[in-house]
Amino acid sequence: MQVWAALVADARPISPRFVPNPRPWSPRPRAPSLRATASEMPAAHCVHTAVPSAWMESRMIHNRFAPLLAVALVCTLAPVSSASENNDWSAYGRTGLGDRHSPLTQIDKHNVSRLGVAWRYHTGENEDGREGLRPARLSATPLVIAGRMYFSTALGKVIALEASSGRELWKYDAGVERTIGFGDPVSRGVSYWSRAGAHGGDTCETRILAGVLDGRLLALDALTGKPCTDFGSQGTVNLREGLRNAPDGDAEYELTSPPAIVGDMVVVGSAVADNHRLDAASGEVRAYDVISGRLAWRWDPVPQEKNDPAYASWQGDNAHRTGGANTWSVIAADAKRGLVFLPTSSPSVDYWGGARLGDNRHANSLVALDARIGKQVWAFQTVHHDLWDYDNASPPALVEVNVDGRQVAAVLLATKSGQLFVLDRDTGVPLFPVEERAVPASDALGEVAAATQPFSSLPALSPMSLSRADLIDGLDDPAHRETCLAQLDALRNEGPFTPPSERGSLVMPSNIGGAHWGGVAFDPASQTVVVPTNRIAAVITLLPRNAEATKRAREAVSGERLGLEFASMHGSPYVLKREFFAVGGRPCTPEPLGSLHAISLATGRTVWNVPLGTGEGTPLGPVAGMVNLGGPITTATGVVFIGATPDPRLRAFDIASGKVLWTGELPAGARSTPMTYQVEGRQFVAIAAGGDGELWGTADEIVAFALAPDPGE
Repeated sequence: MQVWAALVADARPISPRFVPNPRPWSPRPRAPSLRATASEMPAAHCVHTAVPSAWMESRMIHNRFAPLLAVALVCTLAPVSSASENNDWSAYGRTGLGDRHSPLTQIDKHNVSRLGVAWRYHTGENEDGREGLRPARLSATPLVIAGRMYFSTALGKVIALEASSGRELWKYDAGVERTIGFGDPVSRGVSYWSRAGAHGGDTCETRILAGVLDGRLLALDALTGKPCTDFGSQGTVNLREGLRNAPDGDAEYELTSPPAIVGDMVVVGSAVADNHRLDAASGEVRAYDVISGRLAWRWDPVPQEKNDPAYASWQGDNAHRTGGANTWSVIAADAKRGLVFLPTSSPSVDYWGGARLGDNRHANSLVALDARIGKQVWAFQTVHHDLWDYDNASPPALVEVNVDGRQVAAVLLATKSGQLFVLDRDTGVPLFPVEERAVPASDALGEVAAATQPFSSLPALSPMSLSRADLIDGLDDPAHRETCLAQLDALRNEGPFTPPSERGSLVMPSNIGGAHWGGVAFDPASQTVVVPTNRIAAVITLLPRNAEATKRAREAVSGERLGLEFASMHGSPYVLKREFFAVGGRPCTPEPLGSLHAISLATGRTVWNVPLGTGEGTPLGPVAGMVNLGGPITTATGVVFIGATPDPRLRAFDIASGKVLWTGELPAGARSTPMTYQVEGRQFVAIAAGGDGELWGTADEIVAFALAPDPGE
């Protein structure tokens, strides 16, 4: 069976859109206002904070005791963001800080087994009867503010529900043309803004900000769903306009993640299609006034000014015309410090960098910007001169970490390379040592791979290499094992960061990670980081450009990252061939193929690491640990919730042991992150179960769970 093929061709029958809570529903008068996500604060003020010099990105060993080499002023421009109230989930990561930790306590380790479906809502997104249309993926993490739930769909619908029952309150349709071949047809959610002192009566004093797949940024009235006509052009800003490199066609430039809100500004990145051309659409991050939609600033990850310290790390006549390096994942915001944190991606193209030699600083980095003016405060590069599609896909998490008996404001970043970096939030200096280690050189035409790469001293999140011994010990079927060993012997395989080659190179972890866009959740009480990971290898082959290779790339129709792919990489001497390390559709990577990993920042050690998901409920059959895409959340009662796997389930884990406490059935695999909220005295856990139309199945539902009555009461 072809594991990575399109397994589900047709959408399942769509049931009625609204399945009510078993409890009787009665209408209530509208609340007088929607609570703001931030409290009002005096005018901006400045504090001294340490900022590292250019040493920060030099090639030396970093240590938590490293000296701070410079001091700068950081100004607070906005109120401190809180979760409006503990009952709400007001941003993608619960708050703009993105720690995904809820203080709610009604659901705990002892009663979580009583969770049952409270309500379901169908979007109807895939009801279009035209043949050959790729299913739209429902992957949003909903928000809940003051009893209202807000979320978005891949095709530009923004929807508000009554959070207690799932009853639809309003729906806005931005009208995305679904025949466009978008590379990643998803929307991961919306953002919420409230005017200081909002009282609930004025138009657009509370707003939903939503990115649309085709490159539009929308502002909608949170009460009615109508466009805020004072924002941009009648409620819309077209982000495809004004870029340094204009998109080539409709599908090269997308918005898939919710924007960041900091004060009265909305900060937004973009998703740029991989491996199409060297000068792909540029990845500027831009900030707009949340009321008027006027551009406040732009920041380009590819330096354009010669006085920029990173300029010299882009070498070659056309290096500064490079596209990509965009921020397609979620941006974290620290309103108190007036900072936004950008996880940047790989420059174009992913697998050949001969036209952009050097470290390519600011690409594949975590970059902290002054949110008022877009000026860089610090940057930490997680991959030098990326040749592996190791985007920083995980949203940063801004947390408080105990270091040597003191609380330190930190930022967590899990990476596709299978590493966890913990950085001082003010300076970017690692709080756990990071070492530069020598890695293999490239033998591709015109390529010069970085001589070293950064390695975190924390435990690896997933294996970073794959040896003959791993296959001998981990593959039970003798015939399959021997075939995989023969294939492994034919590949270039020199450990972490083996560069792509004409021979074919084993890349471990693969381009989906390691850690992926599901990101991390952080439990402050136990200082535990929880992160889902993939443990599957890929084979990257650079095909010398000729008529046959070009034809294969032109005819390739698979945009699915779990299949065999060819890509043109225009402007390079190669055509890309990318596939998973498998024989006959069976992975050669030993199980588990995916896991849920918990690391203690109190000890710097792994707490537990358990297989995540099975193949049950999918055409794969029983598998210990599945590939996964989606994130976890934690609660104050020590419960971890996560979907993410192709088998259609939402699971609850014990954060202390990794034990599965509960499993809830879903209509399809949830390529999304759950959330939890409390309304009318009842705590809910909700998740988008949309599948992917292939391995994850197909559905279009938000499913909300809550505790059933205790039979002993």
